[in-house]
Amino acid sequence: MKTYKISEILYWVIAGISTYKTISLWGYEQTRAYYFLGFAVLSVFMALFRRHYRKKFNQRDNSSQ
Repeated sequence: MKTYKISEILYWVIAGISTYKTISLWGYEQTRAYYFLGFAVLSVFMALFRRHYRKKFNQRDNSSQ
């Protein structure tokens, strides 16, 4: 279960870095900024998806004991 939490944290880090790059590139390279914006949105979605399933697995493990 620890790997699910680590991957969730990594997705949040990727989202943060992508958001920073989006803001820094927005003024002069808008096309590349859109790519990083897409990575940020995808990373947030994946982090929330992982969190949902991690909690679901934890509830299933706790209920079976």
